[in-house]
Amino acid sequence: MLKTLTVSLEVLRMFTKEKPTWGGRELATKLNENHTKIYRILETFEKHKFLYKDPETKKYSLGIAVWEMGNNLTENLHIDSLIHPILENLSEVTKESVFLTILDGDEGLTLDAIEARTTVRFSVSIGSRTPLYAGASYRAILANMPEEFIEQYLQRDLKKYTDKTMTDQETLKKELYRIQQNGFAVSEGEYTEDVVAVAIPVFSSQKIVGSLTVSGPKYRINDEDINHFVQELRKAKKELQNVFEKYGFHFGVS
Repeated sequence: MLKTLTVSLEVLRMFTKEKPTWGGRELATKLNENHTKIYRILETFEKHKFLYKDPETKKYSLGIAVWEMGNNLTENLHIDSLIHPILENLSEVTKESVFLTILDGDEGLTLDAIEARTTVRFSVSIGSRTPLYAGASYRAILANMPEEFIEQYLQRDLKKYTDKTMTDQETLKKELYRIQQNGFAVSEGEYTEDVVAVAIPVFSSQKIVGSLTVSGPKYRINDEDINHFVQELRKAKKELQNVFEKYGFHFGVS
């Protein structure tokens, strides 16, 4: 029963912005699962409106029930009323894009984002997931994880997203130590070409829960800008952590 539930949850998580529709057989092959089992799971999700099946293509996409749950989560976390305005203000004073990433298992999940109002800007999709080593937003989290977690995490086969992505274990360890000492992370073109990101870790009940990031195109961000971003990030971080503490936000971090 628990194994079936685990597979069912894996099925739901396959429906992403990058891949919003799946055929049953295609999904079963991707998950290396029995086709009959996957079709049974898909039919159950469709029955309860967690998935929608296109009558012509026979492919599945997320259904209205998932949208309803997403709205409930947004309301429960007070994202629109309490968190979003903090990000909006940070974007206003830095003139760049801002996003809040939360720790979800061993990945970073974009919880909320504000795009810069300039013509050329860095965009990030709410709900997108990224490994914890690739770029400032995610290393700001990884640097504050327990040492045992970091050691095990860096043993993985780390993918290069661009030529600048850090994947060497020793280089990453030195960078994580630097982040621990300075309290912020900076990256350039590691996950997205020609984008500079400056990130600061965010805590709740003295435990790392995520990071707050300012990012924009390389050509208009210099050292002075980075120093300014760090100062503004620290102010916004304090506001966020006050909200987390007041409303008991833990984002599933025990």
